[in-house]
Amino acid sequence: MILLRDLDHRYADWRRQLRQGHATVQRAWAEAEAAARTIRLFESGCVPGLLQTADYASAIFRRNSRLHGSPADTEAAVAARLARQNVLYSPGRKRWHLLMTESALLYGVASAPVMRAQIDRLVSATTLPALRLGIIPLRRLVPVSPAQSFCMLDDDQVVLEILTAELRLGLPEEVSLYRRAFDMLAAEALYDAGARRILSSATESWV
Repeated sequence: MILLRDLDHRYADWRRQLRQGHATVQRAWAEAEAAARTIRLFESGCVPGLLQTADYASAIFRRNSRLHGSPADTEAAVAARLARQNVLYSPGRKRWHLLMTESALLYGVASAPVMRAQIDRLVSATTLPALRLGIIPLRRLVPVSPAQSFCMLDDDQVVLEILTAELRLGLPEEVSLYRRAFDMLAAEALYDAGARRILSSATESWV
């Protein structure tokens, strides 16, 4: 398992992780998510992977393969990412709290039809019982800079991505600070009907 093998291994460079393509990384994430009971994720630049459609995910993987010069295993990577999403529908006590910015809905990750379908997928996701999806509106005064995406696995570890690597932070003071930042961002997000209003507006922008 690549992800979470060793909590002391704080820097996992993408060149090593992507030697065999993106599908291996997606399967490692599936293992990590299966082991956690509560997952909190903040995404500033794109739709969270757990909520991506196949076409949107395909665009993301192709882009990342070009950036890193890694094997273009797009079909296998998409299949692995979609398999991860099954956990959202599995019975149990696992809980997800996903935050994203409204601006992530407006970046040109893929074509307009793909973006509209992706936003429609997010509308459906707002009704999932185990998932809390929040969207931080544009022009909202936020108490924390929303520039850095990160994922919290329980209250044990924070994983964040930079261009060259995944950083895995597990010191109590690190986790505590990211939890505080997440809670502050979550307080500024809109949920349920409010989130759906933002999604409807974003759909109209992709004509």
